[in-house]
Amino acid sequence: MPFTPTRDRIDPEKINTTPLRRPDWIKVRAPSGETYEWLQSLMRSKALHTVCEEAMCPNMGECWGSGTATFLMMGDVCTRTCGFCDIKRGTPSPLDWLEPERIAQAVKAMNLKHAVITSVNRDDRKDGGAPIFGMVIRRIRELHPGCSIEVLIPDFKGSLEALKIVMEARPEILNHNVETVPRLFKVVQPQDHYEWAAATLSSAKKLDPDVLTKSGIMVGLGETLAEVKEVMRDQRSWGVDILTVGQYLQPSKKHLPIARYYTLDEFAEIKEFGMNIGFRWVESGPLVRSSYHAADQVRTLSAVHKQLYGE
Repeated sequence: MPFTPTRDRIDPEKINTTPLRRPDWIKVRAPSGETYEWLQSLMRSKALHTVCEEAMCPNMGECWGSGTATFLMMGDVCTRTCGFCDIKRGTPSPLDWLEPERIAQAVKAMNLKHAVITSVNRDDRKDGGAPIFGMVIRRIRELHPGCSIEVLIPDFKGSLEALKIVMEARPEILNHNVETVPRLFKVVQPQDHYEWAAATLSSAKKLDPDVLTKSGIMVGLGETLAEVKEVMRDQRSWGVDILTVGQYLQPSKKHLPIARYYTLDEFAEIKEFGMNIGFRWVESGPLVRSSYHAADQVRTLSAVHKQLYGE
């Protein structure tokens, strides 16, 4: 039975703000090296943003060192105020319709085999900025054929018309993160709705069954393991193929505190449970984030890429 949001919500005033000691198994490598510096220079020269930097991803050192980055479109200011995210909040600038061209050029310069594209929320627009996603998918295909494309999209407030604009461009992977359990939604992401996430993921699979759908959950915000498993069952009922589960890490003192750290055994249990209920791929670990091992996922699972390029 699908898990539905409860009216019982967490009182922010009662959240424990005492910092927890980080366990030994969570070690983040600081970004460095020639490849990292070249990528940083490339992004600045093309006036591009990466979610790696803006969201302080713990895998930035590993990914940038191997020549992989997740592009952040539509500016670096988000219209939502999620309690876990370090991206700036406020009123964004008008859309830059030349941005898809610059991203495609960067993808070609990096000679990527798999490009991950995401964006801030653009609730200032009825379409949520969906046309920019369609444009960048098509332009990458024109400029750098053979590169698979994953888009991590906002929920577009559940708009089917906005989602259709993205799906018509046929990305290999359509990703939308649920982020947390329904009970914590209004604390973790106040402007989001569980129903919008459900509509986005289930409609994407109905619009094009060949496109892989993907979603992610953070743990350690106060949810129970049972609640995590209920959300996973929901995601499978929506047709989600790929799941990522990682430990929430507090970006700063102004963000939501960590309720607890999950153990390696618990992450292993989550992965086993996910595979048993029918996910085609589960990444579960302390430092797992949305784009972690994304290239491996698409090469192994994507029917769209095989249809387009015969690989």
